[in-house]
Amino acid sequence: MSRLKYISRWLYGLFFIAAGANHFVNTSFYVSIMPPYLPWPVALVYLSGVAEMGLGGLLLFERWSRLAAWGLIALLIAVFPANVHMALHPELYPWASSLGLWLRLFLQGLLIAWAYWYTRGH
Repeated sequence: MSRLKYISRWLYGLFFIAAGANHFVNTSFYVSIMPPYLPWPVALVYLSGVAEMGLGGLLLFERWSRLAAWGLIALLIAVFPANVHMALHPELYPWASSLGLWLRLFLQGLLIAWAYWYTRGH
């Protein structure tokens, strides 16, 4: 594995560990951005936080990195509709700019592409 790919895999994994932990530190924020059509928002916030931390942690281990990358892709696709909801209803999120909400969708695409890089082996 190239040094760049190794370092970026660690950064990506640590990013998701921190992001997942943030679900427990700032639960109310994540609950506030849950689309109203989803049931059990607090449970889903905790579940997604655990998934992010677990998959981010697994990504740090070469043996599990490919599986973790596919898991992160699945997770990012699963939460994509919530980000679309935010972009389509910016009035519900006055703390964010409309442009910023649309840029989140682009960023999510980049995160999916980044995770896909780790599915391709060394």
